[in-house]
Amino acid sequence: MTIGLVDPNALDWLTSGPCASLLHVTSNAITLPAGEHLRDISTALIAQERVVPFNEWFDVRTPEGTIIGQIDRALIPVFGVEASGVHMNGLVRKTDGLYLWVAHRSPHKRLDPSKLDHLVAGGMSSGLTPLETLVKEAEEEAAIPADIAQQAHHASTLHYAMTRPEGLRRDKLYCYDLTLPETFIPHANDGEVESFHLTPIQEVFQRVRESDDFKFNVNLVLLDLFLRLKMFDKQDSLLLTRALHGQTKPA
Repeated sequence: MTIGLVDPNALDWLTSGPCASLLHVTSNAITLPAGEHLRDISTALIAQERVVPFNEWFDVRTPEGTIIGQIDRALIPVFGVEASGVHMNGLVRKTDGLYLWVAHRSPHKRLDPSKLDHLVAGGMSSGLTPLETLVKEAEEEAAIPADIAQQAHHASTLHYAMTRPEGLRRDKLYCYDLTLPETFIPHANDGEVESFHLTPIQEVFQRVRESDDFKFNVNLVLLDLFLRLKMFDKQDSLLLTRALHGQTKPA
């Protein structure tokens, strides 16, 4: 079965040194060991300074969802395996319309520094469910108490694949909505966010349409939100819905 997709340019350093004995390589495939050996590969590649570790373990799953082991988050795009994450739209309803909390990422972030982001977003570490990940990230990133974060509604699930500087991203995003009171003000707890801004939804819509100010995958989740809010005309809605759900051919 296919678990991931590896860039041929990475083959030389994946098949040299301590990793060589842990991988079986043919002309068109690399066979990965299961279980603790996956952690051994992570440790070896980090020791070779092939990647900068996140020191965060992510589950590696079969296409059916069975967990076969864990690797450091930094190696997820190297092996092109699917990872999961959560994104939460922090919404506020005022008398003059709907607003969205927008985060401004720290300029020191490893990925996409200084980009705009969701109020809460993060990768799903080994052993956590989507909701547990959401509650954890909400407290760490925006000081949202667990009892409030648990009220978030799972609105949709998106999949995407794209080549990035760090490798092949094949991600599954669990998208949540949480309506917050006007009195709630988020605060950055872990230094990953520089500031938060409560922004009219129409302004967010225009910024997504006219710029690349938002982190690359945030746009997908926002498009899904805009579709659910019926902010596109009928033709654009149909095209975007098909694109977001992999239905690119005409019905």
